[in-house]
Amino acid sequence: MVATYTIFGRQIGSHYLAMLTLGTLFGSSYLAMSGGKKTPAAPPINASTPDEADFIKKFLAEADAGEKKAAH
Repeated sequence: MVATYTIFGRQIGSHYLAMLTLGTLFGSSYLAMSGGKKTPAAPPINASTPDEADFIKKFLAEADAGEKKAAH
């Protein structure tokens, strides 16, 4: 025998309510932990020449390497 509850004029079994509760709990937890869309790490480099673009990329790479060394 299953306990039933009247919801919106219909008889719903307690086992269906339990499954709905668990499904909502785990589904919302999954969506919350899945994260959002990935954003680009940096804006695009608008250099006037390829040499300037290479210089900026090299400078940024060296700055990142220096930050990582300082953090450890």
